[in-house]
Amino acid sequence: MDQPVRIRLEPLGEVIEVASGTPLKDVLFLRGVEFPCGGHGRCKRCRIKVLAGNLPIAAAEESLLSPGELAEGWRLACHARPETAVTLEVAQWETAILADDSTFDFTPGEGLGIAVDLGTTTLVAQLLDLSTGRTLAVSSTLNPQATCGADIMSRVQYAVLENGQHRLEAFIRGAIGRLIRNLLQGWTGPEAPPVRRITIVGNTVMHHLFCGIDVTPLSRVPFEPVRDGLEVFRATDLGWEIAGDAPVNFLPCLGGFVGSDILAGFLATRMQESDALVGLIDLGTNGEIAFGTRDRIICASTAAGPAFEGGLISMGMRASTGAITEVTASDGGLQCRVIGNASPRGICGSGLVDAVAVGLEHGYVQPNGRLPGPSHRFPLCPPVELTQGDIRQLQLAKGAVAAGIRIILARLGASPSDVQRVYLAGAFGNYINRTSARRIGLIDFPNDVVEPAGNTALLGAKLALFTPDIDFASIRARVQHIVLSADPNFEEIYVGEMGFPTA
Repeated sequence: MDQPVRIRLEPLGEVIEVASGTPLKDVLFLRGVEFPCGGHGRCKRCRIKVLAGNLPIAAAEESLLSPGELAEGWRLACHARPETAVTLEVAQWETAILADDSTFDFTPGEGLGIAVDLGTTTLVAQLLDLSTGRTLAVSSTLNPQATCGADIMSRVQYAVLENGQHRLEAFIRGAIGRLIRNLLQGWTGPEAPPVRRITIVGNTVMHHLFCGIDVTPLSRVPFEPVRDGLEVFRATDLGWEIAGDAPVNFLPCLGGFVGSDILAGFLATRMQESDALVGLIDLGTNGEIAFGTRDRIICASTAAGPAFEGGLISMGMRASTGAITEVTASDGGLQCRVIGNASPRGICGSGLVDAVAVGLEHGYVQPNGRLPGPSHRFPLCPPVELTQGDIRQLQLAKGAVAAGIRIILARLGASPSDVQRVYLAGAFGNYINRTSARRIGLIDFPNDVVEPAGNTALLGAKLALFTPDIDFASIRARVQHIVLSADPNFEEIYVGEMGFPTA
C-alpha cells in the first residue's frame, strides 16, 4: 500500500495526509482556498505556492501561469495532485456566516428540532429545544459543491453534462450530516431528549440536488421543475445516524429557481398575511424577488450572476478576511473598511456597491458606467482596484434585479411608491448600505421602507419546526411564479436599468 503524502499548510501550521495523487481541490476548499470557476482553471483564483518539496506542473498550468510564476513555485490548486511530501503557502480566511437569533412566538413541543439553511455558498444549521424555543447550538460550513461550480447554473451543468449529479448529492448530504453530528455533541445519551424533526430549506437547485431529483429540466427552457413539492425522508435514508430516526422535511419550492428559502422567508416576514403591499428580495448568484399581499404574491428569479458575492469581479471575493466591505469618501480620498482589520486582498459585494456609489458621486464612474481616463481603472485601496469589466458586471447584475422589480410591480398594477416595506434577506441584504444601493439604482425605495431582515430562510425553517402542519398548499396557491425573460418588455427594461442614475 502506498504511504500517504504529508502536506504542510503555511501559515496555518496544519499538516494533512492524503493518498498520492489526490486532487488538492478536494481537500483545500474547506481550508479557505476558493474555486470560483468550479476548478476548471479559468479564473486562476486558487493559486498556491510551493515552499518546500515538489508539486508536479500539470499540462494545463503551462498555459495558465507564466514561466516565471511556475519557476517561483506558483501552482493552481484545481490542477494540483501531490505525489510526495510538500509544504504549501495557503491562506485561511474566516468567513462570516449569517445565522439567526430572532425571538418568535411558538407553541411548545417536546424534544429537539434542527433547522438547516442549505445555501449555494454556505450551510447553516441550528439545534433548538422545542419546549422553550431556545437555540442550543449553531454549526456552519461552506457548501462543498462549490468545488464543482460557484453558482447554481455551473452545478446544473456539472450534473447534466458531466454526469455529476450523484457526486453533488453525496457532497451535500454528507456535509449536512456532519453539521448535525456537530450540533448533537453533548446532546446524546440515554438522558438526552430525542430529535423530533429536521427541516431544510434551499433554492430549487439545492432542493433537487439534496433530494435526488433530476436537475435536467432546470438546464433548459422553460427552466421549470417537474417535482418541486415537500420531500420527506427518514434520517437513515440519508445515511445519518440519529437516535429515533427523525423525519427530515425539505420544504417545497415556489417555481422555477425560486425555492423553499423564499417560502421560508414568507413565514419569517409574515408576508403571506400582509394587508399592505410588501416585498422580499434575496440577492445572491440567483436573485429572488417577491412582492404582494395576503391575496396575491408574484415572485421571480433573476440571472443576477455572482457579482453580488464577488464573483466575476477581477479582485472579487466572498465577505471574508481581507475583503473590502465598505467604501466611503473623506478628506478628498477614499476610505475602505477591510474585514478582519487585515491587508486588503479583494472586494466583496457590499464593498463593490459602495465603491461604485462613491465613484458616481465623485466622478470616478460615469452614469453610463464608463471609467474615465486612459487606464479605465478605479483604484480603491492598494492593491485592490476595479476595472471597466467589473463595472459592467455590476451593471448586468443590478439591471437584472431592477428590471425584475419593475416587471413584478407592473404585473401587480403597482408602483414603487405603493410598497410599504421591502425586506432584504440574506448576508448581502443584511450588510449592504441602503443609500449606496439606491444610488446605483439597485433598490429604488426610500431607506425607511427598506429593512435588512437577516437570515429569513433559517428563521422560516425554525418556524416550520414548531408548526409541522403548515398549509403550504394554501400559500403556494396564492403565489404566481413568472419567468422574467418571457415578458415582452423585459429586454427593453433590462437595458434601460443597466445605466446608473445621474443623481
